[in-house]
Amino acid sequence: MIVVYTKGRIVNDADAHTMETQNWLAPYLEGEYKELYSEVYSKREGGERITQMIDMAKARKTDPEARAKALENPIEGAKGWLGYGGFDKDERVEALDWLGFENQLVFPTFGLGAITKAETDDQRYAAARALNMAQQDFCDADPRLQCVAFTPLDDPDRALEEAKFAIEKGAAAVMFSAGPAGDKSPGHAAFDPFWQYLQDRQIPFMLHIGPGTKVQPSKFKNNGRERAPDLHGGGENLRFPDFLCLWYAPQEFLTAMVYDGVFQRFPDLRGGVIESGAGWVPEFLRMLDHGWYSFNRTDPYLKDMDQMPSEYIKRAIRFTPFPNEDVGRMIKDSSPELYMFSSDYPHPEGTKDPLGKFETSLEGLDEGVKDMFFRTNYDHMMFRESQAVAEAAE
Repeated sequence: MIVVYTKGRIVNDADAHTMETQNWLAPYLEGEYKELYSEVYSKREGGERITQMIDMAKARKTDPEARAKALENPIEGAKGWLGYGGFDKDERVEALDWLGFENQLVFPTFGLGAITKAETDDQRYAAARALNMAQQDFCDADPRLQCVAFTPLDDPDRALEEAKFAIEKGAAAVMFSAGPAGDKSPGHAAFDPFWQYLQDRQIPFMLHIGPGTKVQPSKFKNNGRERAPDLHGGGENLRFPDFLCLWYAPQEFLTAMVYDGVFQRFPDLRGGVIESGAGWVPEFLRMLDHGWYSFNRTDPYLKDMDQMPSEYIKRAIRFTPFPNEDVGRMIKDSSPELYMFSSDYPHPEGTKDPLGKFETSLEGLDEGVKDMFFRTNYDHMMFRESQAVAEAAE
């Protein structure tokens, strides 16, 4: 009998990942791109160490004892490539049975590297197409697995083309860099067809740690000391000073979306800011409104807004706190509809008990607010309540 981690609570997971294998993209590439992106990891990026872990995880499939042990408690067990269902979709379905999540948004991890390293738009969009096909193939294993596609915004027309392709294949959300859209603001009129399409299809957009994330500027790292190891003891990931910059890019992006009128022109557009923390959100909302009060007398774009800036964010965007943040305090300091549960499975940053940590931080709040955090805020972001109404009408 499987012990379900959620213990009867209905939980949607707004952040989970694949841990891509070395040849994750290869089956979906052709010609020059197959040669260029056939391997996800280079030796410099620890490719040999990573492939050894992947081989260990693959060996588990033919070892019933090791497989049973890994499934005893996947969230407390090995993480990363060794995590149960990190790259094996059949294992992920079993892991979901144990976890008990109703839905799980699935983001890529290192597969994004081929896109961020691309030197031309042709390379960039070819890599995105391959990654989106690979991610959808993984998620097709179970309807609970909700694929997050990636489309670069560098070219408005190609961004829309890739979004349409991915959504037609089954993607439930579309992710892109939290940085500028090529040489434009995401609020540029050239992207209006893109936002219109997402709104019409009821598909949310996602900003996630990774592409576009700001880190500590390099000159600050010149401190006369040896560089410390990263969060996992290696060299590829964030360090403490970088962590304090995680929310800068999402703030810039969302400010542009508000100021350039995107949320006003597309009132039903929705999105999520994932794995960038959320303790900054209450003050961000206050500063948006403070800026409006400070500049609206002389700025015609601010004068034309039909809501306060913070109201656009509350209507359109949901955020995932880190498990060690005080979500109860955030809710009291802003609004309960803003925040969502996430496990970050199978990344170790999600901790060995994200549900328990979040439950502790929500102590003293009523069950309705807790249900918003664990279930219905996700449903809103994913347009599930409107879809349910439409199905009932039929």
